[in-house]
Amino acid sequence: MRAMFAVVRTGGKQYRVAAGDKIVVEKIGGEAGDKVTLGDVLLAGEGAELKAVDGLTVGAEIVAQAKGEKVIVFKKRRRHNYRRRNGHRQQHTILKILAIGEEKKEAEPKKAAEPKAEAAAEPKAAAPKKAPAKKAAAKPAADKA
Repeated sequence: MRAMFAVVRTGGKQYRVAAGDKIVVEKIGGEAGDKVTLGDVLLAGEGAELKAVDGLTVGAEIVAQAKGEKVIVFKKRRRHNYRRRNGHRQQHTILKILAIGEEKKEAEPKKAAEPKAEAAAEPKAAAPKKAPAKKAAAKPAADKA
């Protein structure tokens, strides 16, 4: 039996996942236990057979919010007595993949909301623009007697 897999993109990186996998991704908002949907599916299939990814999503659960290993950033300019030491810990989210192949649920447009959208799309009357100020004409030099 071949397991269903998918390639999803989140946080600027791509991950190959299957149901039951745990992955560490860039921080996603939410708390432990929350369900999230990864909608940017690039590829999906079972074994060597690929499936269409139109409307396909991956369901996941947030296991924990964590921080990565500390990275030391050290800057130095020789012969200038310049040294700077900084540390950084990247925020991560640990996800457990629950299901692959859920269909995206698209909301049907509400008919009551359409007239409001049309009214908002009408341009408002623009205030008249002021004419640019004219430069003062050069005054003729008064003849001194």
